[in-house]
Amino acid sequence: MRVTSQGHIIQLDGIRFIAVAMVLIAHLTTTNLPLGELGVTMFFVLSGFLISRILMKSRENFKDQPAGFKKYLRKFLIRRTIRIFPVYYLSLLVLFLLGVPEVHQFWPWLVFYGTNIYMAVNEAWMGSVDHLWSLAVEEQVYIFFPFLIFFVPKQNLRNIFIALGILAILIRCFFYLSGKSWIVSYVTMPACLDSFALGGIMGWMQLYKNDTFNKLFSKTWLVLLSLGVWLGVYFLSKYIEYHTEPAQRYNIVKIVFDRLSASVFCFFLIGKAILGFSGVMASFLENRISVYLGKISYGIYLYHNFIYNHYHSGPNHPVERLLNKIYSLFPSLQNQQLVQVVVVTALTIMVASVSWHFFEKPINNLKDKYAK
Repeated sequence: MRVTSQGHIIQLDGIRFIAVAMVLIAHLTTTNLPLGELGVTMFFVLSGFLISRILMKSRENFKDQPAGFKKYLRKFLIRRTIRIFPVYYLSLLVLFLLGVPEVHQFWPWLVFYGTNIYMAVNEAWMGSVDHLWSLAVEEQVYIFFPFLIFFVPKQNLRNIFIALGILAILIRCFFYLSGKSWIVSYVTMPACLDSFALGGIMGWMQLYKNDTFNKLFSKTWLVLLSLGVWLGVYFLSKYIEYHTEPAQRYNIVKIVFDRLSASVFCFFLIGKAILGFSGVMASFLENRISVYLGKISYGIYLYHNFIYNHYHSGPNHPVERLLNKIYSLFPSLQNQQLVQVVVVTALTIMVASVSWHFFEKPINNLKDKYAK
């Protein structure tokens, strides 16, 4: 396992890069594979691992101290607040001042991290702020995970995580059988818990069953097998879609088992990255570009839909006008999807880089000062 002097696992930045790259590919191209969904699930499993591990370590430090829970919770909330809130709320403020319609229309839901709740209740998307649903899910998980991990005895935590995973699967079954839109199963926080639970199990195993952790995740073939299972679930759902009348794109396999199979794949992929891939995969995950883009992946994810969205950016959008200018200068590039991908990705990385170096990183450095 390659780590920095601060204990940062290097290959996990490469995993973040893969996750955010899949989201960008899904939003900027017409790929049929559900790469955006897989990318979001990868973030969920990774968050489940990192947050659970942080909380379990913190619990060991504070559990026997006077007012231990208060200190434990204070440290966690300060660190999360410093990392997540400043750039999120600054983005909302800037977009509000620029007059972005969706921010004006949905600002209470955005401010209080309730976009996924709005989508589930109304069974509808929210335009250019669609993608913020996943950040809302993460914040909602952060509300109860600290209590769960502090008060449940560590020997029982694994079983609680398993129960949460089963609960998520049952909730998706219920939503499907009750005729709810697929959006409800996709964005509702309890329906996402199998991803976070698998991350939590990973964190629990690394801290308390390290030998088992090392044996399980040293097997690269499990990564490949779980990838094959995820692809199998995808093709099975497509088979059902094309062989039913009318076509059922959001069938029970898609609704219930797609996230589960994606979560299991991410479980083995991330576990292997924690121990450390070797060979070509290690070179990719530890490449300076991969690591850097992984570090700024939060900004890339946060900004990308505002910089340009094929479905929501109107003809007067600055990026749309830039693309039209490029097409007028180079007519042969018209209708070349790659041009749009390159331009939007480059702009997104530029904005995320400026945000990281001049806003996020300086604020992020305050964590150790205020969260002791």
